[in-house]
Amino acid sequence: PIHYLQFAGMGHLYSRLVLGVARPRLGLLSIGEEEGKGPEELRNAFGRLRASGLNFVGNIEGKEIFSGAADVILCDGFTGNVSLKVMESTAEMILEFLVREARGSLRSRIGFLLARPTFRRFRRRIDYAEYGGVPLLGIRGCVVVCHGRSSPRAIQNAARVVADFVRSRVIERIQEEIPALGRQAVPEITLPAPPAVQGIPGGGGES
Repeated sequence: PIHYLQFAGMGHLYSRLVLGVARPRLGLLSIGEEEGKGPEELRNAFGRLRASGLNFVGNIEGKEIFSGAADVILCDGFTGNVSLKVMESTAEMILEFLVREARGSLRSRIGFLLARPTFRRFRRRIDYAEYGGVPLLGIRGCVVVCHGRSSPRAIQNAARVVADFVRSRVIERIQEEIPALGRQAVPEITLPAPPAVQGIPGGGGES
């Protein structure tokens, strides 16, 4: 439960400082909206988050991830990784279906040509390369995690994420403001140094 509180504090600050959300809504990913749903770890985290003073909106089900019900969704690393892989495969499946249907008949091909600008905008919205990567919070360094098969465009956009991260002084602000969120509600975070990267002394700045 303490880790969920630390995740909440860092997610709150990142959403506010980088994404510009004035009062981020935090949700806890679980199997139901009710407070008593989920394993004991999540139930304990629910109580701590509710008492934290942060804008905690309660449990969020998987079907609500894209609904806008929360600005920051909290979960453990295993659940988060599985969720991301499901989202990625779903996006690829939708694109495959659209292309297959567009080639199905002459009428479909004509319609696809007319709607091509719309489809291009849709593809950009669900393409991971458009977002580049995500920052790894909780260490004293700027680390952006990218997809294992990132394209040059994805790496370029990841560099933009790094620039926004550094410009917003996220690391310094986390160290400054986490205690202000309440030491009892959000335990103080001691940020470890980033792991050494082979060939790069000190390991700073991995992307």
